[in-house]
Amino acid sequence: MSAESRISTIAGDPSDLSPRAERVTLASAWQGVSGAGFTDELLEWPPDVFALTNVLLGRSEAFRFALSPPAGGRWPPAGAADWSTAVVDAGRDWCAWVEDSQDSAPVALAEEWSVVLEHADLPLEALAEGRDWRVCEALLTLHAIADEACAGLGSASACTDLRGARYRGRARELLARTGSLARFPPRLVRVLPKIRTPPTGRASFARYACVEGSGLEARWHKLPARHAGTDPRADLINFLLLPWPLRVRESDFRAVEGTVQRLESEPFGFFEFAPSETLDHDLLDRVLTAARDEVESVDVVVLPESAVDASEIDELEALLDRHGVIYLTAGVRQSSPHRGRLGENWVHTGVNPRLGKGAGPPDGPGRQWFHIRQNKHHRWSLDQSQIYQYHLGGALHPRIQWWEAMEVPRRSVQFLTLGEEITVVSLVCEDLAENDQVADVIRAVGPTGVTTVLLDGPQLTSRWAARYASVLADDPGSAILTVTSFGMVQRSRPAGRHASTIVALWKDPEQGTREIPLESGAQAVLLTACGAPATRRTADGRLPVDTGTHLFDVAVHQIRASDGGSRSPSPRRRESLPRVLEVDELTVLTGWAEAAAEMLAQAPERIGALLADARPCAAWRSGLGIADPSPQLDKAVASVRAVIDGATAPGSPPSFEAVLAASRETRAGEQPLDELVRSALRATLEQLLSRQAGN
Repeated sequence: MSAESRISTIAGDPSDLSPRAERVTLASAWQGVSGAGFTDELLEWPPDVFALTNVLLGRSEAFRFALSPPAGGRWPPAGAADWSTAVVDAGRDWCAWVEDSQDSAPVALAEEWSVVLEHADLPLEALAEGRDWRVCEALLTLHAIADEACAGLGSASACTDLRGARYRGRARELLARTGSLARFPPRLVRVLPKIRTPPTGRASFARYACVEGSGLEARWHKLPARHAGTDPRADLINFLLLPWPLRVRESDFRAVEGTVQRLESEPFGFFEFAPSETLDHDLLDRVLTAARDEVESVDVVVLPESAVDASEIDELEALLDRHGVIYLTAGVRQSSPHRGRLGENWVHTGVNPRLGKGAGPPDGPGRQWFHIRQNKHHRWSLDQSQIYQYHLGGALHPRIQWWEAMEVPRRSVQFLTLGEEITVVSLVCEDLAENDQVADVIRAVGPTGVTTVLLDGPQLTSRWAARYASVLADDPGSAILTVTSFGMVQRSRPAGRHASTIVALWKDPEQGTREIPLESGAQAVLLTACGAPATRRTADGRLPVDTGTHLFDVAVHQIRASDGGSRSPSPRRRESLPRVLEVDELTVLTGWAEAAAEMLAQAPERIGALLADARPCAAWRSGLGIADPSPQLDKAVASVRAVIDGATAPGSPPSFEAVLAASRETRAGEQPLDELVRSALRATLEQLLSRQAGN
């Protein structure tokens, strides 16, 4: 089901043809969903108009008229010499107008809006039946224009026209602060960036934004971690897959005392997974040394579900920092803090504050990593067949239904965009298979990649994980990586079958499916993936554009630990320094750094006005209902201004090239915040150049 049709479930069933349904108007339908009025104020913010048109077209099912107009109608509209070009241009003009709305709104936008506004009392059923074709035309055109005005709000690579940099900076901050691009309460109606459109030809009526009306929390993080330089060939990622624990004992599964209930009929109880062995840092050090001998750098380390205890995260990240790793995805377990409470299970994302891939070992003590937590929402259930499959009958009675002893949190989804404009989501095991609100949002957004950590058997194409991975690879076209524990793979021996060695699976819409084994004597697998342009298509008549990104796998290497490790001091004896910004603050800073890069390339003489928007007391924030930045974030914005001013000749506007050169300069005695700011600014400037070189 598409996002456009899913929104219909928020505000009622469009198939209800009762007299009461006839009295639902465009204005009342919108007010019922958003709590907002149907006024000219909506024009002040394109994502608001996108939400309105998406709700009305979705609830009435009038999106279908772009594919099959009613009798007497024509789509694209008659008289439009080039409707596609016209709506793209109107969207770009709208972005520029939002920054300084003293003049009249763009003509194409104003004309279509006036038609819709004049018919605010039109019954929704009349729209559903296409009785007023001019209103249908106007809503479909406004939806396309608003979608174009959302280009670049989530992924800067989608922005091909650099006008409207101040508007995009504001929108990116709003998204980081509230989890929505629109000004309405997100738990009523939420507008999120759209990263991919389906490569399979399924109809999508937007390519840059989507609307979700559920109460689900969604957060958008942006951290500018990327390779240094502007060579498009550097758009590759080296994943080190650690399918640990390499051995899982039956005793690692334990029934939680006193939890078995309903013994007389279908009894059930709770179990916990608590490996007896802790994470082997010496082995990991030697594995990383061997992996770096194979490739230039290890970018991402992935560990399966529950492979890491919560107490081990800091020490693990300190070790990864010594090897220049910048990104960690790890399944984390935490036992019950006290009697009466269950444990917790989540996937942990850690991002190295040095932000640069291939940077090598640090010169001095590292800093605490940026942390993002994606909770698991669905418990694992071990039934009789699985207890036999994993040979756990000595620990868990096979006639009892065993549920994972974990708290069930409110549902949320965390999106993370990295410096190469790759947007990723991480999930835990059963969450991949659930057809729930999280799955709906992921399909609507279409992230570049989805990583799922599991505590599961072999990742064969015939098993459940591969089937659900195929769904996301087909629609929205994400690359899917699943990783499980080799110990669990070895325990998975159904009757009459030998143990497998397949610990991971990669699925993408271009290369298809790859089963990834762990060969004899190996402790890890190195997987290399590349990024390439992806096409965004819509079914409303707009021409396709290559402003997306897709990932595909290119190489797999088996990694056997080296005889000697890095010989660096143990992380146990090295204290990490505190972060200079929190992850949400860095997300806001990155959004403004992207806007600064766009302004320097388009209209450098206006950089002062843009940076003023990023400082406290800027009037636009009160209009969007968000608070001023923290004092530390304000210092970071001031540091951006200092880099730009330092590279600018007196009496002249700043030069993009001069600011880029200044951002690459290392400075003796530089403060940690200034170093982080300079790294973020360099990354956004280089990414803009890399994007332009690829066009």
